[in-house]
Amino acid sequence: MKRDIHPEYVETQVSCTCGASFTTRSTIQSGTVRAEVCSECHPFYTGKQKILDTGGRVARFEARFGKAAAKK
Repeated sequence: MKRDIHPEYVETQVSCTCGASFTTRSTIQSGTVRAEVCSECHPFYTGKQKILDTGGRVARFEARFGKAAAKK
């Protein structure tokens, strides 16, 4: 295995647009990362996620021809 080919692994401060921040480790040399969403403001993690059922191809097929046509 070659030595000294990997970038330095430093502590990095991640700041979100919602104001939350946390520390992690990364190879980014600046030591700071700005994120648009994080686990404190993302709808999936906060429980405020809206489930939109746009209806896929199968649902449109069943609406047009009924479930009987799908069973044939």
